[in-house]
Order: sequence, then C-alpha cells, then structure tokens
Amino acid sequence: MGLINPDFQTLPELFTSVFSHFRGQNGKAPIARKINGTYVPISYDSLEEDCRLFAAFLKRKGIERGDRVAILSENRPGWYLADMAILSLGAIDVPLYPSLPPNQIEYILNNCGAKGIVVSNMLQLGKILSIWQKLPDLNLVIVMNRLEEPIEEVIDLNKAKEEGKKILHDAPWLLDGIKAEPDDTATIIYTSGTTGLPKGVMLTHRNICENVKSCSTVIRLDETDSSLSFLPLSHAYERTGGYYLLFSCGARIFLAESIETISLNIAESKPTIIFTVPRLFDRMKASILKTVTSEGGVKEKIFFWAVRTGDKYYKQLATGKVSAFVSIQYNLADKLVYHKIRKKFGGNLRYFVSGGAALPQKTGEFFQSIGITILEGFGLTETSPVTHVNRPEKVKFGTVGPAVKNVEVRIAADGEIMLKGPNIMKGYWKDDAATAEVIKDGWFYTGDIGEIDSDGYLKITDRKKHIIVTSGGKNIAPLPIENLILDSPFVDQVMIVGEKRPFLIALIVPDFQKLREFASGHHINATSTKELVANKEVVQIYEKLLRTISRQLATHEKVRKFLLVEEPFSIENGLITPTLKLKRKEIVKKFNPEIDTLYNALNMVYNTE
Repeated sequence: MGLINPDFQTLPELFTSVFSHFRGQNGKAPIARKINGTYVPISYDSLEEDCRLFAAFLKRKGIERGDRVAILSENRPGWYLADMAILSLGAIDVPLYPSLPPNQIEYILNNCGAKGIVVSNMLQLGKILSIWQKLPDLNLVIVMNRLEEPIEEVIDLNKAKEEGKKILHDAPWLLDGIKAEPDDTATIIYTSGTTGLPKGVMLTHRNICENVKSCSTVIRLDETDSSLSFLPLSHAYERTGGYYLLFSCGARIFLAESIETISLNIAESKPTIIFTVPRLFDRMKASILKTVTSEGGVKEKIFFWAVRTGDKYYKQLATGKVSAFVSIQYNLADKLVYHKIRKKFGGNLRYFVSGGAALPQKTGEFFQSIGITILEGFGLTETSPVTHVNRPEKVKFGTVGPAVKNVEVRIAADGEIMLKGPNIMKGYWKDDAATAEVIKDGWFYTGDIGEIDSDGYLKITDRKKHIIVTSGGKNIAPLPIENLILDSPFVDQVMIVGEKRPFLIALIVPDFQKLREFASGHHINATSTKELVANKEVVQIYEKLLRTISRQLATHEKVRKFLLVEEPFSIENGLITPTLKLKRKEIVKKFNPEIDTLYNALNMVYNTE
C-alpha cells in the first residue's frame, strides 16, 4: 500500500491527510509509549486534537510563519506533538539533542534567533533557565512534564493545551488559512560538527517530503508495520525514516524506554522494521556470541554450524542458484537456530535499516547468515537525509546500495561523492560562505570519498577530511583500518592517528567487560582499569591483533604502535558527537602528550620511512 496520500507537498499536508484517513478509528494509533510496564497507544484523533490546541496556544503567543521554535527533548509523545504544532503554523522547528550542555544550547538558540522552546523535563528546563538572560529573542518556554510549582514565565504543556482550548472556543477561526509553502524552511538541524561550531542545515518542506516519497518506494510499509524508536528524533535519519516515513504509511511507532531496555522493548513491541546505527549491531552480536559460548558444548557447535550454513546459502543465492543439499541444511538450521533468534527480536522483524555510520561488512554478513536482514543506507543531514539504501531484493554488504529515486550521483575526479536532487538542503542558516563551499552548480559535495560498482551500488571508502597524509606524503584512509581493528571482540572503539607523522598509531578503547573476563580466566589481579591496560598479558592481546591485521595492509598502512585508553570516548567527555561519530580533532588534542611520547619512542626506528 505504501503512502496514504502520495500527493503531499508540505509536512502539514502530510499530517492532515493521515489524520483525516484515520479519523474516528479509535483502534488505530500512530504512537505507543510505556506506562506502568505496558505499551499504551495514543490515537490519531487525540494527537490531532492536541496538536490543534497547542498550535492555537503558540499562535496566540505570537509564533508566526518563519519564526524559530526549538525542541529540547528525548523521544516522547510531546516531541511529535511539538513538531506537528510548530510546523502547522508555518514556523520552523529547531531540534536539539538532550545531551547538549547549556553553552552549546545557548550558541544554537542565539544563532537561529529562537522565539520559543519546548523542553521535556526539569533537567532540560534547568539548562534553559541558566542561560535565559543571554537569550534576547527567547520569550516563550514550555515544559512537557507537569510543573509541580509555578516558575515565572514558564508554562507546562497541559496548561498550554488548556489555554489553547479556551482560545479556540473564543476564536475558532484562529488557525484558518495558515499555510506553509513547499519551499519554506521546515526545520533547521544543527550538525553536531566533528570540527568547529555547529552549522544550521535548512531543510524545506519539499526537501523532506520528496525524501519520504523516495524512501517509500524502496521499503514498502503499510498499516500492518511498526517500529521501535530509540535513535534521537533530533537527528535527520530518525526524523525522516523513523517518524515521517512511518507516519505517512500508517505504521505504528513504539517508543523505547531507554537505550538499555532496547532488547526488552523489541520483544514486547514486536516491530517489523527498526532504524538503527552500526554500534547497536556490534552490541547485539557480542551479546548473541556471549550467550552461545557460555552455553558451550553441542549448542555452541550447532550455532556455528548454522552460521556457516547461512553464509553458504546466501553466497549461493547471490549467484542465482542454491544447491538442494545447502537448501535442506538451511531449513534445518532455521528450525534449530534462526527462528529462535528472530523470536528474541519479537518474531515479526522484516528489516533493520542501518545508517549514521559505516556498517562493517562482516557484521552485515554475520546477521544475514542467522536470517536477519540489514539494509544499509547512506545520507547526510544536508540531504534530508537518505540518498542511498540497499534493496531488500539485493543486499550487498560493504556498499550502501543504489541511489533512491530522484537522487543523481557523480564521483568527482578526486573520488568525492556529489549529489543532486529535490532533497538537497536550502543551505546553511546565515552562512552563505559555507553553503557556497558545498553546493556548486546545483551539486552538493558530500566530503565523502566513494566509488560506484557495476550494479550502481555505492561504496563509501572514507571521509575526505579524515584522509591522513603522512610526513612521507602517503594518503591513507583510516576507516577500513579501523574496521579491521574493530572486528576484534576485545575492541570497543578505535581511532587511527598519523597526520604529518612518519607512520600510523592507534588509540584503542578496549571492551572492558571482555578484558575483565580474560583477566579472571588468566588469574590477572588488576584492581583498576589503569592496572588492567598496563598488564603485560593484556597488552599482548592487542600486539597480536595488530600483527594479524598488518598482513592485510600495505607497508604505509600498518599500525606500528597503540595506546590503550582507559575511558571510552563519549558524548559526556566531548569526544564523540550525539550521533556517535568520533571528534577526531578533540581526541588528538586530549591525547597529544601520549601520542607524542609514542612517536618520539619510535621515531628513531622508523625515521627513514
């Protein structure tokens, strides 16, 4: 069935057409959230009514077409409500990651001149109250949680809706005739910036609506589908794929309670599609393997036989012919292993969609071999965001698939991927110079390096900005090397260093749970993380790992030395972005003394290279 109405030109048109399609059908619900241990649905009718009441309140408070209103919240029903109400007034919403510290929020709110902000709870409200005096444009603050005691000039969402009800009773015409145009800016999404200050990406209604339409032709969704939402809605990927696309097809969105409860929430909500990032697959793979190896014996042997069988089956399937023998084995493996794993994911899962970062090829192949399909895609905030995705009928791991409908692709002479289409942003907010740098003659220069294979599938090889140029003038893409290192169960995070240096070194964050298991199995007494990473036997694990992978690398790509990092790179310590990308410059800055020490110790040996 796909889209309920394929003709929408703006997001309010999309919302209105879906609401009118489901009007009066109380059994149907677009969103479900957990209350007292069970999922409780929110009907289309109640969401539509709340949206009208909140929009009336915002309108009466002076929010006009083109005004900016920020949303600072975790994924919860209020997020969808705020988004719909703001957009229905022709205003522009500015989503903020709830993990952002006050100084970054202050920068964004001042940069976009936000007139209002909707925050989720007292923690987020506290951030705003601490910086409010430095925000001359901000005159409206709404908090989703109930206010226990009044705070001057702050109103909670329930009171705002009650006021909206009175406003519409006295002025029922208030919301009539308000219309957003397709080329109006719908949202300004600030890229978390692995370098420098964040830039505001202006996406129009047309940008997002065209992207939703393109995605709907790749992944067929309808009213029988549902998803579990846990990636932040402030990110373009979850917003377009996990919200607008699902909503436009009548699918239901279950809200995860937290990142920690994802496994439980998947089993409860039984989703058919999940939008996620590669890091989750690493965790799931580690968890599956841990369960299997702890059971040991026959069960472990059967599991790995099933993995090998699945691998053979899909390799033969790719050639177009599966032998009868492999087919029989595959069906047996399905009964013994695959269906049990699928049950853990609720039993209805059709696809995982992976984006936001590169999916290691081996991870994709592992899940495929146990009967779980991952469709890897690609896109940027600036492209609304989806430009490529693997097709369910032909998945090629190691690629991000062919372009979606209406997106043109070119590879520049230096390997940079260029894109063109109705989904390309309007530009960066108040930054014409940065816009002119990336959009030339209608083509958007992505900053990613890639190649297109004979099937039209795109392979991303690295970020242009991440290419390391050694002091010997060698150009090295760090991502493939990092992926080889990440294959080890003993590695949680890794970053390769080598810019203007004679050779490469790696900063490795170990998987500490795995290391502690190793330590107890080898009678290593380490009372702290510091002692653990300094232990000789532990260091040997990583020396051996780097020796093994160096056989697959050219001489100048070999990682000569490594530093074991005691604390993971996190959003809190400022070393990764809210979308879990490494802030490479910040990491180098933080570990500069240790990096220098490693190079100085080795320079004597390698200074001839």
